[in-house]
Amino acid sequence: MINKAGYQKEFDFSELPVPEPMQRSLARLYAARSRAWTSHETAKTCWSRVMAFATFLSELENTPEDLDGVTVAVLKRWRARHVSTVTGKAVLSTVRLLLQQDPRFASGPVTEELLRRFPAAKPSKQSYADDERKRVVLTAQRQFRVARLRIEGNTRLLSAWRACELEEGSEDWRLGEVLEHLARTGDVPRRILPSGQPYVDHRNLLGGAGPEHTWGRLFLSRTELTALAVLLTDRFAWNLKIYDRMPAPTAGPSVGEKTSITYQVEVEKHRAGRGRWFSTENITDSGADSPGRLITQALAATAPGRDLAARLAPGTDLLMVSRLYAPARAAHRHQDTERPRPVGPLSFGISYDDAQRWQQAHDLGGSPFQRVRRTTVTREGHPRQHSQNTNERVYVLPDENVQRASRSVFADGAEEALDQAEAAVFGGHLADAPDPAHAQTVTVDCEDESTSPWPAPEGGCGADFMLCLACKNAHVHPGHHPRLALLRQQLESLRSVLDDGTWDKRWHDHSLRLEDLRDKVGAAAWDAALARAGTDDHALVHLLLKGDLAP
Repeated sequence: MINKAGYQKEFDFSELPVPEPMQRSLARLYAARSRAWTSHETAKTCWSRVMAFATFLSELENTPEDLDGVTVAVLKRWRARHVSTVTGKAVLSTVRLLLQQDPRFASGPVTEELLRRFPAAKPSKQSYADDERKRVVLTAQRQFRVARLRIEGNTRLLSAWRACELEEGSEDWRLGEVLEHLARTGDVPRRILPSGQPYVDHRNLLGGAGPEHTWGRLFLSRTELTALAVLLTDRFAWNLKIYDRMPAPTAGPSVGEKTSITYQVEVEKHRAGRGRWFSTENITDSGADSPGRLITQALAATAPGRDLAARLAPGTDLLMVSRLYAPARAAHRHQDTERPRPVGPLSFGISYDDAQRWQQAHDLGGSPFQRVRRTTVTREGHPRQHSQNTNERVYVLPDENVQRASRSVFADGAEEALDQAEAAVFGGHLADAPDPAHAQTVTVDCEDESTSPWPAPEGGCGADFMLCLACKNAHVHPGHHPRLALLRQQLESLRSVLDDGTWDKRWHDHSLRLEDLRDKVGAAAWDAALARAGTDDHALVHLLLKGDLAP
């Protein structure tokens, strides 16, 4: 299997402790599924779960020769072994997706058992409470601020030396000369002693021989870069893996503003699928408390590292660059084919080991990245690099801090609303005629907006008109059918002009609800209603799809 970086990794299915026919079947299914993968991590995870399944089969009294020997009883035992844990449910899900590709699981009792649903896993990580978040963020701020000021001060001195603004022979001039060597090579001048040990030249001038006195004058350490990543995650809720290959943001003046800078930040999202990996976020630095100020500071702190990387490997311009403590040893040990290789003494991104070392150094009780990201997502209250459905299902509703904060206000109503939305079916009632007591909306008649599952902060209903179709207060009578039939038709037309990710995120659930409503009304009556759609129906559907009728 070849990953996105071009590295190949092989998996030997003869190592599976099952008969050869079973090995061949599993290998064939694995190969078919892996064609769409670009990550060795994905491949290794699936491999480990296939190994777990094969090991389970090998421990049975009568190990099946091939997949057609897997029975309902076997699958029940397999399910019982794993269904009680979060990790176990992930194993069950992976193996199920693999096996259901096989024609032998196309139908029948074994297939029904294989596809039997299991309870969704609750997230293993929770957001931080306010005091916990403050401790993590303050720790990162202190460490990064010290590093940034150190690098900015030495960068100014180096710029003055290059501009011949320093008196030749002065202490600052001599220090500038050392900094020039450091900027070009990634290290201060050193010589080898007769004992074979390196010795830092100019150590009295530099104030010592430790990293903060030598290469740390222009480059972030791995732990300092990790502190920066914690701050970026707290501000923007980016995934840890994003930092490995994030390009340096580009900047331009904000429209109509002379004191603001807007950065274009390219964010990589592998789970969006091939062809939709990248999106661009516009982030503005308009002052000390603005989101973009952290981007400005990150660019300043990494500038010498990015300049050196571009000199050593032309075309390299990754934002998250740090200096390795022992470049020769670290480069030799580089085995993570998912992350960029070091360039000279420089490393890129944040590894899981970096995150663990950082939290251990500050006694934080676990890697902060997942919890910081979850905290930001729940604090902001809207999706960040994921869909609205994922935001509610995975981040907001299961979070204990959110539940505590909102239990008395909307927990029950929000869960009911989410259940209806996730079901993606028409959630209202069919009527034979309009009810004068009901309020008219663009898509349905509303029985009582004061009991909306999506209350607006100022009172009333906060849902858009498309979401009315999921509401228990909705009533649809034959007068609505022409417009709704036209709406469904137009949604299908949009599918052909939008990419799958955009259409799925914006229109997929609404389309399913309209499809469900069509089934309830009856296909013949629905199709006949489409022919009756008038000018007003066309105009309102057009405004709906443009978003002009959103609350």
